[in-house]
Amino acid sequence: MPRLHRFPILFYFLALCLMLLSLAGQAADKPDPAFEKWVQEFRKTAIKSGISPQVYDQAFKGITSPDQWVLDRASYQPEFKAPVWQYFDNRVQKRAIERGKLEKEKMKPWLDKIQKRFGVDPNILLAIWSVESSFGGILGNEQVMRNVIRSLATLAYADPQRKKFGRQQLLAALKILQAGDVEGQYLLGSWAGAMGHTQFIPTSYQAYAVDIDGDGKRDIWNSVPDALATAANLLSSNGWQRGKPWGYEVSIPARKLPGGKLTVAEWEKLGVKRANGEPFPSKKAIAELKLPDGRNGPAFLVFKNFFVLKRYNNSDRYATAIGLLADRIGGAPPLVKDWNRPFTPLDSGQVEELQKLLKQKGLYTGEVDGKAGPGTRKAIRTFEERAGVEVKGFPSKEVLELLQQQ
Repeated sequence: MPRLHRFPILFYFLALCLMLLSLAGQAADKPDPAFEKWVQEFRKTAIKSGISPQVYDQAFKGITSPDQWVLDRASYQPEFKAPVWQYFDNRVQKRAIERGKLEKEKMKPWLDKIQKRFGVDPNILLAIWSVESSFGGILGNEQVMRNVIRSLATLAYADPQRKKFGRQQLLAALKILQAGDVEGQYLLGSWAGAMGHTQFIPTSYQAYAVDIDGDGKRDIWNSVPDALATAANLLSSNGWQRGKPWGYEVSIPARKLPGGKLTVAEWEKLGVKRANGEPFPSKKAIAELKLPDGRNGPAFLVFKNFFVLKRYNNSDRYATAIGLLADRIGGAPPLVKDWNRPFTPLDSGQVEELQKLLKQKGLYTGEVDGKAGPGTRKAIRTFEERAGVEVKGFPSKEVLELLQQQ
């Protein structure tokens, strides 16, 4: 089996840069005596849990205050707060689909091996890789990758809703360090401690991490095969049904429909049909109707694999986005019924152009990534105010054309 997508020198260089930036940021932060006291108290808990004093002290070296950026991020979760159209546009988009198809060809030997072992559709794994880390692109981004120990300690110390989660994950992260799976300076992750190409929190890493490339390490940070196999193991272990769909876009009748789970045959009797006009492969399968954008938006009948995807992230939006992106990577056409938008949408390339033009005007300081997040929409609102037009903040064709004219 050829070794693909292994780039240790680049990864460790990026990780070193991130480490230095992180340490610089920590040095600039004013030490917090209360936090330092908490760290010393938690040290007793960690030692009782089997963490050596040396591992603990080394892990917390230089960490003297909580990370406010982590707390800010914890208060905003796009799965629940972003408009429906924005959430899906930022994930099921042209750039992700094209990159997914390219990676599918490059990774084919590994994807075949992973599918044979775990039974998970490669397109699903590619969609997870895209949504979780932009195919590894965020691993070198100091704006989103933080010291996992500090992030989890911050949640355990300062976030009332996530204290238990933070403590549990912090202990698991310390055990990862103690096991030697990764060196401390490279233990980088999201605000919630999600790590590597497929963004596993420490306890999930401990439960599902796989060394499929055979180098002796379960390396989700630096080995794409290990990361994809780890994601496949999680899905397989939670009941993924080999060869079965996650769901189908459907058309629904105007009358009110029941909630809950019914067989496909029962849904058909109620007037539910596949949106593309094709028949359902199985009439006996149990399915549930999902309307993420209300009755006037796209509708989906979802099956067991949809709910298995929610074991990765317990959000209907997330599971739907993964399924839709996987379908598009596999060659499926766009949705028959589009999301409800109060504007004319742009594709990801056009959003990039919009972001570049906003940057040129000094209104946007974020990444040019084709994703219309809060920063992009704030910049659009500022531009609209200055242009003297109605302020809406939408990444629309109308705003792009106005920018181009100026």
